[in-house]
Amino acid sequence: MSRLVVKVGGAVAFSATAQILALACEGHEVVVVHGAGPQILGRLQRAGLESEFVGGRRVTSAAALTVVRQTLATVNAGLCVALGPTAVGFLGDEIGLRARRLPELGHVGAPLPSRPDVIEGTLADGLLPVVAPLAVGPLNVNADEMAGALAAGLEAERILFLTDVPGLLVEGVVVPKIEVDDAEALLERGTLQGGILPKLRAAIAAARQGVEAEIGATAVVA
Repeated sequence: MSRLVVKVGGAVAFSATAQILALACEGHEVVVVHGAGPQILGRLQRAGLESEFVGGRRVTSAAALTVVRQTLATVNAGLCVALGPTAVGFLGDEIGLRARRLPELGHVGAPLPSRPDVIEGTLADGLLPVVAPLAVGPLNVNADEMAGALAAGLEAERILFLTDVPGLLVEGVVVPKIEVDDAEALLERGTLQGGILPKLRAAIAAARQGVEAEIGATAVVA
């Protein structure tokens, strides 16, 4: 039985349920990490709070953190309902996920590899853990990076980033495979923007830890 971490973005969280359940039905141990980008953006706008991103991470004030946490909890509960009775929801800060605070971004953290006992227990019971990307503090953590840290900590065989783009695009073409050194050079060139940045960073980190990493149709290999 292989262990998989599946990261789903807020834009595709509910449309990805069939794919997640299919993986579980194949006998894999599946851990789901979800984002809530569009939902958080909408709630922040309604609250009159601005959204700013640095390197794919959301700058998070104390006021914004309250909105982020509430939104993640709502999406987590909804995704668990959509996945069915085997899904068990967790907020990362409540199960001891940790991160190094990035004070220049406010209440934001860079996640550390983690192997929570509650996740191991949930998998042992044949259930499907669904994790919201928060760390002790609480700190807001980019969901891609949280998924990568969990994959490393849980010693997963694979991490899959399910997204609304087909994969890593270079000059408009999907790259089927990229070596981690080449991926890092691509990041350093500064030509990539937006949500692919944390995905690629997380995939590189996971691949260097021995985890097979896939961003859509793109394999990131060590």
